[in-house]
Amino acid sequence: MTPRPSNPPRLEQLRAEIQQLDEALVKLIAERTRVAREARVAKRDAGLPLVDTAREAAVVRRAGTLAGAAGLPKEDVREIFWRLIALSRNVQVADDDAAQRTTSPKSGG
Repeated sequence: MTPRPSNPPRLEQLRAEIQQLDEALVKLIAERTRVAREARVAKRDAGLPLVDTAREAAVVRRAGTLAGAAGLPKEDVREIFWRLIALSRNVQVADDDAAQRTTSPKSGG
């Protein structure tokens, strides 16, 4: 087996930069999820349904517009945003289920 050549310093620098961006993206996703949790409480307090498909579609359309302005493929970015919305929805539903379990009277004998 021949040894693998080492990567050029510039490539290593770029990979390190990508890694930092990935870490920042994960932090932003976590922050978005935290805000979605707060939105669940606000929806509940206002008597609104947990899922608002019209709002979700508007968020995805806006993301596509922003992607186009940034020179990114709109459909790819819309797909990413659908996944982010699914994550937020899953967290909200799980939190809502947990809240209902803790506030429902326990049955048993």
